[in-house]
Amino acid sequence: MKFLSKKLKNIILISILIFIAHGLEEYFTGFYDVDIFFNFFIKLFGYTNLNQAIFITFEIVVWLFLIISFFLIKDRKFILFITTIWGLILIFELHHLIKALLKWDYYPGTVTAILLLIIGFFYWKELIINLKAT
Repeated sequence: MKFLSKKLKNIILISILIFIAHGLEEYFTGFYDVDIFFNFFIKLFGYTNLNQAIFITFEIVVWLFLIISFFLIKDRKFILFITTIWGLILIFELHHLIKALLKWDYYPGTVTAILLLIIGFFYWKELIINLKAT
């Protein structure tokens, strides 16, 4: 893959903004207290009383990763690797919707996760077009 289309770059920029909103939604709705994956890793490392602090740190690291990786996709060596990681992260957000449907109730992070899934659809569609064009 030589270059990413302007459309795909715009989709990535929009997804960064939605990821930030998603992290804030998760924080303000107590995601760090109810998510089984997050709590598994917290207990695995023995930090059971630091959920909130670890979650905030994790979110900031993810946001920095997303922003830095956006600039790294300008380097041809990293394009395929980073675009694949982005796509997998967007797919992983499906777990919010699954949890909400299983509970038949709101699950922390669901509103912005739905937006990320919609963005993810357009992301993968445009990424496939970019891959075919090279």
